[in-house]
Amino acid sequence: MTVHFIGAGPGAADLLTLRAVHLIQRSPVCLYPGTYLDPDILTHSAPNAELIDTQHLNLDQIIAHCRRAHAEGKDVARLCSGDPSTYSAVTEQARRLDAHAIPWDVTPGVPAYAAAAAVLGAELTVPELAQSVVLTRAQARSTAMPESEALAGFARTRATLVLHLAITRVAELADELAEHYGTDCPAAVVYRASQPEQLVLRGTLATIADRVREAGLRQAAVILVGRALEPSVHCVQSHLYDPGRSRSGGE
Repeated sequence: MTVHFIGAGPGAADLLTLRAVHLIQRSPVCLYPGTYLDPDILTHSAPNAELIDTQHLNLDQIIAHCRRAHAEGKDVARLCSGDPSTYSAVTEQARRLDAHAIPWDVTPGVPAYAAAAAVLGAELTVPELAQSVVLTRAQARSTAMPESEALAGFARTRATLVLHLAITRVAELADELAEHYGTDCPAAVVYRASQPEQLVLRGTLATIADRVREAGLRQAAVILVGRALEPSVHCVQSHLYDPGRSRSGGE
C-alpha cells in the first residue's frame, strides 16, 4: 500500500500526466481538495473508488484516512492542486506518514503559474527583460513569511513575479510593487486557469486591483507581474537563435 501525492494540475481533467491518471485509476481511495479542483478530474477514478473531499478536514483527519486505507491494504491517491513541490503541505503530511511507517511517493503535475502563463500566451523569461521567475506568496491569515523573503527584496530584482495565495491583498501588494516596477508595469490575474470558470484580468500595477475588486475574486487566482508580460515594447532575439552563434562543440 502506498499514498501517492499526485499533482492534479491547475484543474482541467486533460492536464494531468499519464502517470497521474494511471495512479488515480488504480487507487481505491482518493483524497482531493474540493476548493481548488475541477470535479471533472475525479472522472479518472475507478467507478467504485472512495472519494473524500479534504477541504473541511484537518491534518489529523486526513492522516486518519490514510492510516485506515493502509490497514486495509488500499493505495491512496492524494491529489494536490497544481504541483506538489509548491504550497501543497506535502512535507508535513509525509512526516506524519513516516511516523506511521506508511509508504508514500510523489508524482509531479502542471503548476498553476505555468497554466496561467499559457492562458496569457506569455513567456515569463524574455531576453534583456527578465531571466528569472520568483514564485512566492503573501502573508494574510497564513503562516508567517521568513524575514529574508520580504516582497520588496524580490521586487528590487525586477524579475517576473508570481504571487500565490495573495488575491485578497492585491491592492496593498500592487502599491508596494509599483515602487520598484513602476505603476505602468504589466500585471495580470488568472482565476482558475484551465477550468470552466477561468477568468483573465489584464492591466498594470495601477489598475489591476480595481479589476480584481470589480470581479469579486477572493481565492484560486494567481497574480503575475513583470515587463515580460508585455515584451513587444522591448524584445530582442535570444542568443539561442543568434545566426552568428557557433553550434559546434555544444553549448
